[in-house]
Amino acid sequence: MKWLRELTPDTREDPGLIGAKAHGLLDLHRLGLPVPAGFVVTTEACRAFLRDGHFPDGLRDELTAATRTLEETAGSSPLTVSVRSGAGVSMPGMMDTILNLRPTAEQLEPAVEAVFASWETPRARTYRELHGIDHDLGTAVIVQEMVYGDRDDRSGTGVAFSRNPNTGEPAPFGDVLFGHQGEDVVAGTSPVLPLAGLATREPHVWKTLTEALDRLEDHYRDAVYVEFTFETGVLWLLQVRPGRFTGAAAIRVAVDLADEGRISRTEAVHRVSRRQVERARTPRIAPRPDTTLLGRGTGACPGVATGRIATTTEAARRMAADGPVILVRPETSPNDMNGLAVAAGILTARGGPASHAAVVARSLGKPAVVGMGTLAIDETNASITVGERTLVEGTLVTIDGTGGEVALGRVPTVTRENEDHLERFLAWTEEDARLPRS
Repeated sequence: MKWLRELTPDTREDPGLIGAKAHGLLDLHRLGLPVPAGFVVTTEACRAFLRDGHFPDGLRDELTAATRTLEETAGSSPLTVSVRSGAGVSMPGMMDTILNLRPTAEQLEPAVEAVFASWETPRARTYRELHGIDHDLGTAVIVQEMVYGDRDDRSGTGVAFSRNPNTGEPAPFGDVLFGHQGEDVVAGTSPVLPLAGLATREPHVWKTLTEALDRLEDHYRDAVYVEFTFETGVLWLLQVRPGRFTGAAAIRVAVDLADEGRISRTEAVHRVSRRQVERARTPRIAPRPDTTLLGRGTGACPGVATGRIATTTEAARRMAADGPVILVRPETSPNDMNGLAVAAGILTARGGPASHAAVVARSLGKPAVVGMGTLAIDETNASITVGERTLVEGTLVTIDGTGGEVALGRVPTVTRENEDHLERFLAWTEEDARLPRS
């Protein structure tokens, strides 16, 4: 059995075998967009490893041959690679990644084994249980030539949505971080800039990226999400997938794509679930003079959540049995998955709309506010400080995942009823219901 596949335009495999990430890389290749050279180890190899506890017969020889070919064709010298997970369904940040690896037999085999084994970590199992993902699927492993966002002052990394994931507005949206590698954006440990900052500092990268986003929307006929790195002013795309927007954003994207002629009205109607429509009328914190606003961060997932402050995952799990909690962290990581699972809402001091907390919140459909710069967390004393105000764990707060406001206590909310895109979508739904079915 062949355990590896090339990442080339001619490779055509099902996402269940090579993973959704590698499948997206093949789309990028076929569209002629810039992708680092690499190959993928299949999910079949992972399942065999997890079943038997060792590499299946032939995998070591295939890895040796593939890395030799990569060294011969790579543009960098000496060659370094990244080793990343890539399951058939997205599991953001749940499995291991190894960067800056010299692809020798002594190093590459343990790296692939580590990614395989991370499929069974508690955080990954928790994520799959929350999303109804089969534990037996396994993950593919993508090995690619490294590109360096920390090469010089004309290098960086970022994530980009072709449209705003909170509102559906048709404009590129995301984060960029100059002089860093990609993991720093997701981790939320470094201050990011809005994606549009590329336009002034690296206009060629911005132009190449926005053109790529437009081509990808044409290909997927949907909003898209990409991860990218630029090295000395040259753009490289590392991942692409459909945007997976929720609520009002999903409805606006469907309506706008129909208006643009990329999809039909009938397809727009059938793309949006009833639950998405229910969530479209997203509440906001009502502007009242008696509301005590503690501060503002970046809205990362729409909705309002009220709950008691929990400063650790352990506290969130303990307190959630007695009522809703808001998990408050400097930033979240995959190790917080159990706390994120039980929280009614998420609040972080650092990170942007593409940080780990934001990505997981959107996947769970939970209100989130990230990057609240005036917030500090004191786990030792189980308290938080916002400006000059200190709140102990258990204090009731309300967060608004659209506008980014954080308020003390339980506060009134207001819902926007007359949203143009929603009203037009509902009219199309009624028209579609009247159409005869064959």
